[in-house]
Amino acid sequence: MVLRIHFTAEDLLGTRFADGPAPLMEVGLAVAMLQRPGADPAFARRHRLLGSTGARSVAPLTELVPVTGAGPFFLDPLSVDLEHGLELVRSSTNTLVRSELARICRNGLPVTPLMRGLANEDRQAWQYLETSLRASHAALVDAVWPRLRTGFDTDLAWRGQVHREQGLRGMLAGLYPGSRWRGSTLEIAVARELDFRLEGGGALLLPSAQWTGEPLCGRLPDGALLLVYPALTPLPHLFEEAPAPGAAPDEPVAALLGRTRSAVLRMTLREPTTSQLAGELGISAASASEHARALRRAGLVSTVRAGRAVRHSCTPLGHRLLAAAVTAHRAAAGP
Repeated sequence: MVLRIHFTAEDLLGTRFADGPAPLMEVGLAVAMLQRPGADPAFARRHRLLGSTGARSVAPLTELVPVTGAGPFFLDPLSVDLEHGLELVRSSTNTLVRSELARICRNGLPVTPLMRGLANEDRQAWQYLETSLRASHAALVDAVWPRLRTGFDTDLAWRGQVHREQGLRGMLAGLYPGSRWRGSTLEIAVARELDFRLEGGGALLLPSAQWTGEPLCGRLPDGALLLVYPALTPLPHLFEEAPAPGAAPDEPVAALLGRTRSAVLRMTLREPTTSQLAGELGISAASASEHARALRRAGLVSTVRAGRAVRHSCTPLGHRLLAAAVTAHRAAAGP
């Protein structure tokens, strides 16, 4: 299965990044992550920490947002802040609301009284939705907003580096594992067949540290394609403590990737197997494999099978990142 995004030259010129994380978009992605059975344990812990009150506030949104993250477009508009986002939700046309509710029901969500109320423009249903969005934002987004912003900014900094090294096509192909260009079409490996023809509208790229699933696509009102993809460093790793001053020469890398992933990247200089990564860093084999996969997605690590084992090696781009970190550390230390 594959997602195909058909670019024209005009679309490539018009491809750009969002200005920052979108509050209600992050709410929807967090709600989807809470429902994903195989999510990072750190994401699962957030569900337990919500408590009964927080869980009740999120529950109405689980009727509208599936585990795939592809909820109704009117629920999570791009906005500069929460109040702006809620204003956009309230101003959604009934035509859009009905068509989007029909879409998510076709994709497997059961029809609920809340859906019927929203479709029938019931004032109480819309007030109930707004209350849930406010409470969910407070529980799932507001408290971690600085880290979400850090995840967004570090991802953009890294994509800019890849753009300089490999060009725009290389940067776009590196947004998600298994992506490749076939002519002027970007193919992204996903769970179902999807085709988007941009036809001059371009694409708006939005990394999210809340989301670890497949890239999500949707049409914006101006005709551009919104492409939401997992940020290089997911939210759980943004909670890692920074290394102590002077502890290691790769502190800029740790700030970008998180301590564990920066350690994995350093170890790939020795071409370790997945089990060697896990043993030396004291993490599970599944976690080591996930870290290596994320670094491979960023173009920092390559992976090859050697008999029954899998070995990971640092790419030239990874070497340059580590070398730049050493240079920055020495400059900061002074003569």
